[in-house]
Amino acid sequence: MIPVLLIDDDTELCALLGQSLAGEAMRLDAAFDGADGLSQALKGRHDIVLLDVNLPKLTGFEVLRELRREGGPPVVMLTARDGEIDRVLGLEMGADDYLPKPFSTRELAARIRAVLRRASRDWRPRFAPVEASGVRLDPGLRQVWRNGEEIETTAAEFALLELLLRHAGEVVSREEIAGEVLGRPHIPLDRNVDMHVCNLRRKLGKASDGLDFVRTVRGAGYLFRRGL
Repeated sequence: MIPVLLIDDDTELCALLGQSLAGEAMRLDAAFDGADGLSQALKGRHDIVLLDVNLPKLTGFEVLRELRREGGPPVVMLTARDGEIDRVLGLEMGADDYLPKPFSTRELAARIRAVLRRASRDWRPRFAPVEASGVRLDPGLRQVWRNGEEIETTAAEFALLELLLRHAGEVVSREEIAGEVLGRPHIPLDRNVDMHVCNLRRKLGKASDGLDFVRTVRGAGYLFRRGL
């Protein structure tokens, strides 16, 4: 059973998801406020955290900030369907994925498995380090450097950068990024891929020519520029 921690003050939702996820081979524990949720998450007993934005005592963003500071488990943010600002902020702060409410149990379970696949892959040294244009990524250590300076990334950003670096100088489509990095098909108007690229660009900074390392190829996808 996959141990999952849900931090949400909706007790009815917690009970319902606990029953539903049991059928997906997942064991759900619940915390009903941010302070208790953070304490449970930092004990290392759960593989993943489902984190609501609006919580008593500590907000979801405050919990997320502390989890990222302490190197906590992967996090899926639960947001209102029209809460684009919350989704963007959550991803920028280090959330690995988000899911707008209301959602189906099947989609939630699929998102959890996709995030865990990425996190597991990030920690397995299956490939040699890769480098292009002064940016170096080591899958075994799960570390990224730009010109020798370490850059912190989320699991999704790390997987995205690895994919782009291994295809440096080539266009990688949004469909391929969604499948390889997010673990699901690309859906038109879904800005998740674009937001991860935007966050990665910000963290990498500008190349020596003052332009971004990752270039948008209109109608095709993204390209990591090499030979800079």
